[in-house]
Amino acid sequence: MMKETVLSCDGISVKYDAGYAVRDVGFSVEAGDCLCIVGENGSGKSTLMKALLGLIPVQGGRVRFDGPKKNEIGYLAQQTVVQKDFPANVTEVVLSGRMGRHGFMPFYSKKDRAAAGEKLRLLNADHLADKSYRDLSGGQQQRVLLARALCATEKMLFLDEPVTGLDPLMSAELYTLLSDLNGKGLTIVMISHDVKSAVRIGNKILHLRTCPLFFGATDDYCRSEAGQTMLEKGRFAAEAHHV
Repeated sequence: MMKETVLSCDGISVKYDAGYAVRDVGFSVEAGDCLCIVGENGSGKSTLMKALLGLIPVQGGRVRFDGPKKNEIGYLAQQTVVQKDFPANVTEVVLSGRMGRHGFMPFYSKKDRAAAGEKLRLLNADHLADKSYRDLSGGQQQRVLLARALCATEKMLFLDEPVTGLDPLMSAELYTLLSDLNGKGLTIVMISHDVKSAVRIGNKILHLRTCPLFFGATDDYCRSEAGQTMLEKGRFAAEAHHV
């Protein structure tokens, strides 16, 4: 049974003053996929994701969403220092994920508040509902931001390095949660520097800055030269971390 293509990209290029950050990238995402975008630092992973979401312009190629509408896509970006010190309580932060559904309506409905509570419970974070976001640990903040992104969508989720700053245990818990959500039908597009985890939870891999560009099934990636090189680098990094 063929799955529905929900995102297709053909020859995407993004150029800054210093040159191309992303050049001639093409791939597709089907409903229920977990696509992991990997590559060395500076390979254009975050730039590509912002271009897909329309946050920055593309200089070439085409991005097409065939399933979810823009207000049905959740996005968890990398946190900035300012965001970590955001002066709001947890419920307010999670509720802001519903903003794209409201248009010009300034108030949240009972349905919105129920959805926020449901996502916090899903992430075992409902006990944080009334706490100040700025007082939370890094792992707690990341769970709250994921709840916010999930509040925006039941169809498609974009994640940019979701475990940055988390300890190994919290990272493993978050990856397990994402894998469970994907298993229930949520389509995920995720940037990850952790290739070992990416090939564990992703069914497709996009590796930027390889020649030729790699896009395909995870098993094929693990057998490719690019995949074996990245997995070996990851193994050495993990061993160095434990020395």
